[in-house]
Amino acid sequence: MAGADPASVRWAQSASILHSNGDALDIAVEGDRMVGVRGRASDRVNRGRLDPKDLFGWQANAAPDRLTRPLIRRDGHLVETDWDTALDHVAKRTRTLLREQGPEAIGFYTSGQLFLEEYYTLGVIAHAGIGTNHVDGNTRLCTATAAEALKESFGCDGQPGSYTDVDHADVIALFGHNVAETQSILWSRILDRLAGGDPPQLICVDPRPTPVAEHALVHLAPLPGTNVALMNALLHEILAHGWIDEQYIAVHTVGIDDLRACVADYSPEVAARICDVPAADIREAARVLGTARRLLSTVLQGFYQSHQATAAAVQVNNVHLVRGMLGRPGCGVLQMNGQPTAQNTRECGADGDIAGFRNWANAAHVQELADLWNVDAGRLSHDGPPTHAMQLFELAEQGSLQMLWVSATNPAVSLPELRRIRSILERDSLFLVVQDIFLTETAAVADVVLPAATWGEKTGTFTNADRTIHLSDQAVTPPGEARSDLEILLDYARRMDFRDRDGNPLVHWHDPESAFRAWQACSAGRPCDYTGLSYTLLRGGSGIQWPCPADRPEGTERLYADGKFWSRPDYCESYGKDIVTGESLGEAAYRELNPEGRAMIKAAEFHPAKERPSADFPFALITGRTLYHFHTRTKTARAPQLQGAAPQVWVEISIADAQEWDIAEGDLIEVTTPHGEIRARVRVSRIRRGVLFVPFHYGYWDADDPAHDRAANELTPTAWDPASKQPIFKTGAARLRLLERGTGPAPAPTTAASAPVDGSVPPTVCANALVVDRSV
Repeated sequence: MAGADPASVRWAQSASILHSNGDALDIAVEGDRMVGVRGRASDRVNRGRLDPKDLFGWQANAAPDRLTRPLIRRDGHLVETDWDTALDHVAKRTRTLLREQGPEAIGFYTSGQLFLEEYYTLGVIAHAGIGTNHVDGNTRLCTATAAEALKESFGCDGQPGSYTDVDHADVIALFGHNVAETQSILWSRILDRLAGGDPPQLICVDPRPTPVAEHALVHLAPLPGTNVALMNALLHEILAHGWIDEQYIAVHTVGIDDLRACVADYSPEVAARICDVPAADIREAARVLGTARRLLSTVLQGFYQSHQATAAAVQVNNVHLVRGMLGRPGCGVLQMNGQPTAQNTRECGADGDIAGFRNWANAAHVQELADLWNVDAGRLSHDGPPTHAMQLFELAEQGSLQMLWVSATNPAVSLPELRRIRSILERDSLFLVVQDIFLTETAAVADVVLPAATWGEKTGTFTNADRTIHLSDQAVTPPGEARSDLEILLDYARRMDFRDRDGNPLVHWHDPESAFRAWQACSAGRPCDYTGLSYTLLRGGSGIQWPCPADRPEGTERLYADGKFWSRPDYCESYGKDIVTGESLGEAAYRELNPEGRAMIKAAEFHPAKERPSADFPFALITGRTLYHFHTRTKTARAPQLQGAAPQVWVEISIADAQEWDIAEGDLIEVTTPHGEIRARVRVSRIRRGVLFVPFHYGYWDADDPAHDRAANELTPTAWDPASKQPIFKTGAARLRLLERGTGPAPAPTTAASAPVDGSVPPTVCANALVVDRSV
């Protein structure tokens, strides 16, 4: 703890807000000040362990540049104002647009870091209060494909597996999931198994030499953009050798004949030519997957943010369906999330879905929601699903979307093709409201900035990647006049005077716990049922996994153990899509395909990406994360230990490519794509040949490095997966140019996938580490 007297410290229950693992922790408070954290040993998720972001990220709460008063733009400048002036201005603009343009002139773009109670309130305000369909979140950038893949295979969102499957699996396959950096405590759990008496075998699919790859029996490093070809080859081998559960397939699935026909053409030799990986390695990986007794698979951004994202992720589901590997200890799929509360955006209808995993195309579901909220169904009925994020910005660019409310996210750094995004955010025709804790790159161009309270300064619940719900209690008072996101939304609803059909307040709750009860009513009878939960139960020391109906308040560890799926036509969340083209199937086609509500095996042909290496742009470009930062570093850059471990952007290049291009560790190079360019120092690593990697965290804010040419998303295209609408950050083409020779190593961590090729680079340490008092 940071200089605290142990006798004066109290502890507040919470969980991590800086990754999707859901590590349970307690916040140490002295007076009204955070002074440290500790892991909660009784928790099912992390068993008391914490990762670097957990240990140090809390310091950002007390950063001196926190927003403490609302800001409003006057004569081109943001100036401080009071809450009444700021929110009255927002409400007045809302009413004007509703009167003159209609609800479709207004949109909301939120985060994967708010609390469930806040998402639900936002969803009700947007859908039932304003009546707009323009609602999405930055979870579109990291978790949309997870949700879509689950819907396509099982008819509904919801992770089938559980973290405890790590403890039982004899094979763990990680597809585009660098768990050692994105969920390092889950990686510790895997390392425990590897060090034990019955270690599992690992399969790793990743073009970088991650710690996962180093421990894998087989490491497949395909060319970016070729994941579908690789998965089809693995399935080709599994089917050809008969490593399948014929009875499970016959009783519980539809679509096997289409899969057999599709993958017949994808021998390991064919895939080897497409993916540039050895055919023998594909065969060995298929053998391990096909003969596993208990198979756990995880999937993340290496698939989700790449070409044919949904199609590739669905093929991982297919491996489990043809093998009958679901619902038993050690047998599961985790289509992972990238953010701590991404699951809640999907449940609550704040990210392109409608609340309670209801089906926007099912009139009965829309009517059910309208009855719950006591509004006319016509207010909720639209010609299509809620607008996805990339389309939101496209509408703003065209001028039809004239007000955008951004909460707890920073699209001026996180979205692709940043020159275009900046020009949209700065348009005179767009009234931009930003709700955040710091003056981010996005907030700096807003018309109104609302200072928000953050984790540790408010109370609420959030759900991690394996459906575990945690309660986070308020530990300290927010700085200055900052308010919780829930308080801001409730105040806005009051000023707008949203009413239901009977003239009563539409938003009838007033605090986190009453908002949670309202959500429970919405979730009742749906897959994500919270009705058996309470704040009291969630203060019991560990998180609880939904569904938690009233008769099962202890929760549910695994889904589909009985071979029954949430895919019945009258109950499913989605009627599905063509996973290659994204075309919706529609209700009639779905009923014909799956009248009995089975799991769906969906095949996909491989199609080459539009943007791929060429003579002018000879490298494949991928972006990604590092262990020490989260998203655009809004919080982690303000923790000295985390910022010190990874202070600036870098670019990774293979040993062979560095030699060919006469580039050395620490050299400054320019990386150019058809969309933009950046400058960065070189880390020569063991990444596969022909691929460049750039971490995406680094925007323009930095007290020590104000450069405007280092954001990775200057390089990425405006393109998205047809089915999930998730932007494609990992299938691009680039060239490089040497600018100057380096005088030292690149500012890249040595402790993870960015490790240098030899020991000449000093090891990464968390400078100024906090003193830990183990007596407390």
